[in-house]
Amino acid sequence: MSFYNVIIFILFLIYSLNVFSQETLNNKLYEKPYANNALKSGKYFAREETKNIELDEFENPGMIWVERGKDLFNLQDGENNSSCALCHKGDTNSLLGVAASYPKVYKNLVINLEQKINMCRKNNMNLPKYKLESNNLLSLSSFVSYISKGVPMNVSVAGKAEKYFKKGKEIFYQRIGQMNLACNQCHDEIAGSYLRAEKISQGHINGFPSYLMRWEGIASVHRRFQFCNNQARAQPLEIGHNDYNALQLYVAWRGNGLPIETPSVRR
Repeated sequence: MSFYNVIIFILFLIYSLNVFSQETLNNKLYEKPYANNALKSGKYFAREETKNIELDEFENPGMIWVERGKDLFNLQDGENNSSCALCHKGDTNSLLGVAASYPKVYKNLVINLEQKINMCRKNNMNLPKYKLESNNLLSLSSFVSYISKGVPMNVSVAGKAEKYFKKGKEIFYQRIGQMNLACNQCHDEIAGSYLRAEKISQGHINGFPSYLMRWEGIASVHRRFQFCNNQARAQPLEIGHNDYNALQLYVAWRGNGLPIETPSVRR
């Protein structure tokens, strides 16, 4: 074999190994810790009395935000008397399944449902954005999510979303804070175990916005992320931060197939 052929063979071998390594990394990237038939919503890990409150819409306190969101959806506001209902021609069925697809990429940025609602207010209705985590915004997102109650989560991480998905997964497995904890340590390695008096869930977010008893109100996924950061003695990010959106995308993808349960009730 000539020197030239040896060089060609070595280059081909290196290329083949790189392709194999990349395929292995890609396969691991999309590995899930739970098989589809092993996915369990946070409701599964909740106390029996908490489950009963969630399932009874007359008892579920989160329904207050859903009803307020319905009123806001129909409210005509601003100089043009705009409303969500007018844009959607009064047909809430047009929103069926929408919440199950968020977060998603919009103009090269990943956004969640609350941010999409604010974009609609500004761009389509000529109205000011609601403050993130405000009652009005969470009421609207709760109502829109409630329309899709029972619809399986179906978040896409293909195309432009892939880089945010990778970032979200990186954050999920990154140890942070004085406690040196990562999300996966709780929600993968010891899910189902007790932490104080509560069982640790698999960390799925199909029930958000969720009524949190500890806060006596509806909360977004991002506020829950902040709570976890505080528990790890780490500096939380601002609600709406790009990294939280990336993390939300990854966590939502992990729960693809679970039905929307908004408004869920958690302690």
